[in-house]
Amino acid sequence: MSETWEHSDRVTCTHPGWTVLRGWGPVAGSWFALFSGPQQLQFILTDAVVAVHGDAAWVTVDENLLDGDHVGGTVTALNLFARGADGRWRLVAHHGSPVVDRDPSSAQP
Repeated sequence: MSETWEHSDRVTCTHPGWTVLRGWGPVAGSWFALFSGPQQLQFILTDAVVAVHGDAAWVTVDENLLDGDHVGGTVTALNLFARGADGRWRLVAHHGSPVVDRDPSSAQP
């Protein structure tokens, strides 16, 4: 995860149900805590869409969480990347929001 993120004060991360984290230190700490917990987390990514404009790119994706042997729900995420002077793409913002199960008959077109 560390290789993916830009290590700067401008990075932000909002995990579902959390307030926004700002700066590499708090963001890194949050991911470390999530991945070093007692449960073994696995994400299956679906419906990914990538858009690039100059030195900015954004990815929308559904993150389907597996916690052990059961499905833990789906988070829809927006990830913003910036291309640095070295040409490498780094994640600068992540926002995750839980997907709420809805009655299919109430879905809007």
